[in-house]
Amino acid sequence: MRSKSAAGRGSLVPYLLWVALFVIAPIALVLYYSLLDLNGKFTLHNYANFFTPAYLKMTLNSFWYAFLITLFTLVFAYPTAYVITKTKHKQLWLMLLIIPSWINLLLKTYAFIGIFGLSGPLNAFLETLGFAPTQLLFTDFSFVFVSVYIFIPFMILPIFNSLDRLNPTLVYAARDLGASGWTAFRRVILPLTIDGVKSGIQVTFIPALSLFMITRLIAGNKVITLGTAIEQQFLVAQNWGMGSTIAVFLILMMAASMFFAGTKSRGGRI
Repeated sequence: MRSKSAAGRGSLVPYLLWVALFVIAPIALVLYYSLLDLNGKFTLHNYANFFTPAYLKMTLNSFWYAFLITLFTLVFAYPTAYVITKTKHKQLWLMLLIIPSWINLLLKTYAFIGIFGLSGPLNAFLETLGFAPTQLLFTDFSFVFVSVYIFIPFMILPIFNSLDRLNPTLVYAARDLGASGWTAFRRVILPLTIDGVKSGIQVTFIPALSLFMITRLIAGNKVITLGTAIEQQFLVAQNWGMGSTIAVFLILMMAASMFFAGTKSRGGRI
């Protein structure tokens, strides 16, 4: 028994080393730099500065855009995942939807710059309909649209898994008992797949809080989020202390989001 318990503890060593080196140490380093000023001296001014109106407004903007991106992603992802589960070759269709996520994010972003540009195919199509060319880039619409496109595969996958595990006899029983399609969805399908929805929200909302490259290339820095502020503090202002402070609060927000969205999976079969 002792040898088995010792072997069990030994197997945890690589995992604990990984967590210490790549989770705890980076967070500790960020926390350390957040307590330094431009001269490398200890200060709490960075934390006081974060609670000024400019940074609080930036925080609200980050939450607002993350909420919009997550909402639209969920609206499109859930029916898409549901339709895929009803198709004959559902694994093939799922793979076709996931493949675009393998493409480099920067390449996809530049592709949308061409699509939304004044001389791009979207404006060319609008011109054929009689509309004048419109600047679609550097707008809230283009930023949210591109973000939803990028995150939608990550929302579809957990929802698809939940729907695919759902026991169909439960839905048939609800319909046999007189439930309408909407009632069966609201009372049976959605509650039994809510864990997949929460997982999708988690893997979408948390990265959406820290977007910075898309805000720069697609929104033209007209959309300022915490991720954009961190980039500017580190690369432009060279104020590592303030950049680290924003990162600390961003980590806390992500941890809070994970806490509120995380639940134990109940499963869909009985």
